[in-house]
Amino acid sequence: MRRAILALTLAAPLAAQVSYERILRAASEPANWLTYSGGYAGHRHSRLAQITPANVARLKPVWTYQANNLNKFETSPLAIDGVLYISEPPSNAAALDGRTGRPLWFYRRSIPPEVRACCGQVNRGLAVLDDSLFLGTLDAHLVALDLKTGRVRWDTTVADYKLGYSITVAPLAVKDKILIGVSGGELGVRGLIDAYDAKTGRRLWRFWTVPGPGEAGNETWAGDSWKTGAAATWITGSFDPETNLIFWGTGNPGPDYDGDVRQGDNLYSDSLVALDADTGTLRWHFQFTPHDVHDWDSNQVPVLFDKFVATANRNGFYYVLERATGKFLAGREFGKQTWSKGLDDRGRPVVIPNTEPTAKGVMIYPGMHGATNWFSPAYNPNTGTFFVAVREEPTVFFKGPSKYSPGAFFFGGSIRGVRGLEPSGSIKALKAASGELEWQFLMHSPPWGGLLSTAGGLVFGGSAEGYFFALDSPSGRPLWRYPTGGAIFANPVTYVVNGKQHVSIASGHSLFAFAVE
Repeated sequence: MRRAILALTLAAPLAAQVSYERILRAASEPANWLTYSGGYAGHRHSRLAQITPANVARLKPVWTYQANNLNKFETSPLAIDGVLYISEPPSNAAALDGRTGRPLWFYRRSIPPEVRACCGQVNRGLAVLDDSLFLGTLDAHLVALDLKTGRVRWDTTVADYKLGYSITVAPLAVKDKILIGVSGGELGVRGLIDAYDAKTGRRLWRFWTVPGPGEAGNETWAGDSWKTGAAATWITGSFDPETNLIFWGTGNPGPDYDGDVRQGDNLYSDSLVALDADTGTLRWHFQFTPHDVHDWDSNQVPVLFDKFVATANRNGFYYVLERATGKFLAGREFGKQTWSKGLDDRGRPVVIPNTEPTAKGVMIYPGMHGATNWFSPAYNPNTGTFFVAVREEPTVFFKGPSKYSPGAFFFGGSIRGVRGLEPSGSIKALKAASGELEWQFLMHSPPWGGLLSTAGGLVFGGSAEGYFFALDSPSGRPLWRYPTGGAIFANPVTYVVNGKQHVSIASGHSLFAFAVE
């Protein structure tokens, strides 16, 4: 049974409505965190400056909230007028008092036991619009909840979970619409991006990320391979109100490692697609890894600045594109890679021969997890600096049989790690316009946590060893760290409650809030 469980409200602070106009102006109210990335441009940057290099050493935990689930806790909280709204695995939601972490209400969803998910039963966050919250669920529904009570307002089926579809992405609220993507790329789904009416849950448009017969791009799929082409859409996109464009990254083609059964470039997998927000019409696309056979999803948050859109891609290259047209402007290697000689003048990779998976196995950098992954970068608009968590880890890729069965894994091969090559990681600061390295902070192991930039001159991040840390933004010098006791698979946020700046991160199975004491 699916139901909402209401916690004690007592003297709980009540959030005001969050209109579309308020989200448009999110940067001007840094006390709140109104979207997955803090604003439509994907910056994950805050104008808050109470916490600085001078006082960050006094940052202390002020409360901890325990999630009642043993799956990875990947939430990125929304902070609205002193209340934090979080998703919890597998598909739950809660409202917490931002002062104390005390639960105000809780929504619990029962997930059918036969639901399959590639990479764990996780959920990365919520969207808010007016007086409703929006949650995607592991059984591929989109649910609207009352902002103040957690009661269900509507519940819409997005796709059939029995075919391998699931939802782990935080929705994006734009105008009167709620945008949502899907997971399931390793189960042979056909990827999509949907828009739903925020008041009723009625679907307004759908964009298939794998084009069918008669649609532009279908010719890049041999035979009927488009039917199981994947290109899932499991990380939240960005929005540019000036051009009215939604920017959304797409995942790997299916099957993952056997490209023989899907000859061609396999559009629009491993791409950035720019869609008209009103109609879902494709305005342009840019494909980072044509005919990908290494599982290098392009599911990264697109970062908008000036007239550009930039991304550090899982394939090891950083890209800058013209926002209105998708024209390639600049590209540079930011992580170790051994599969390409570089990018041509269109941004297309010059692939090194004999780097595709084989029956005996081929070792390639970056590995299957990529030079970076889904966790968010950050961008400081005051300095033009792009911050990214980087992974240095090879993989041996094997090609194998690829028989499709609905709802079953559809890899077309396998992978393994490399003995004797210890994985590592870093935080890198890049010049956003070019990708040129400014500094790097070395880490003991590849990170799974995202980043947060602040006007106080700090960059916050987390490690697989469980350390939440702060770096000096101009230099990368480490200034503070706290042992949370659990691996960090989440993105930090910052907000103000009772006049004091807080920073919050999910770690292990807990959500922490920190402030300067």
